Amino acid sequence: MPAARPAHQPRKTPRQQRAWRTRGRVLAAAAQVFAEYGYASATTDRVAARAGVSIGSLYQYFPNKDAILLALTEEHLERAARTVRETLAEPRPLDRWVPDLVRTVVGAHAADPRLHQVLLDQAPRPPELVERFHRAEAEAVLAVRNLLDAEPGLDLADPACTARFVVAIVESLTHRLIGRPQVDLEELTAEIVAIVTAYATSRRQN
Repeated sequence: MPAARPAHQPRKTPRQQRAWRTRGRVLAAAAQVFAEYGYASATTDRVAARAGVSIGSLYQYFPNKDAILLALTEEHLERAARTVRETLAEPRPLDRWVPDLVRTVVGAHAADPRLHQVLLDQAPRPPELVERFHRAEAEAVLAVRNLLDAEPGLDLADPACTARFVVAIVESLTHRLIGRPQVDLEELTAEIVAIVTAYATSRRQN
């Protein structure tokens, strides 16, 4: 017998343009509903109503709200990984790419911090998604290391370790502080840039 489909997995992949539009409407509506109500009070009925589709149409694509949340998380990860990749692709000095990287990561999470918090804290984490997170992180670390290696006069003691910590610092501080009412985005960006720059330049060989 075929293995049972995990409860968080979508029911089917659209094949026609109209079906893709319907799926996109459901996901756009779900992003609004999760941001507005949070995980506990977001329901498939609310998502269907916000999307203007029947609950039966929603269930053709997603069996439950966890499957919708997983799809939103996958889309968020894909967009974030792509923008970080583009930001780190061009060789340039540390005092240019560090601010660019921080602005990119902060900006990716600042558009809807309440939704991002739901995605971060409550979305399903099946093994394949965790692996995608790890691949995206490894790609960012490699790109950062290449930029660190190209920095004239930096001469790091352990470029690979420094690159890993740079990525971790940017990600962790952004996730922890984004969306807090007392945190100004420009100040947050400037503080993370200062921390990363000071850390990277302090790792020179003695």
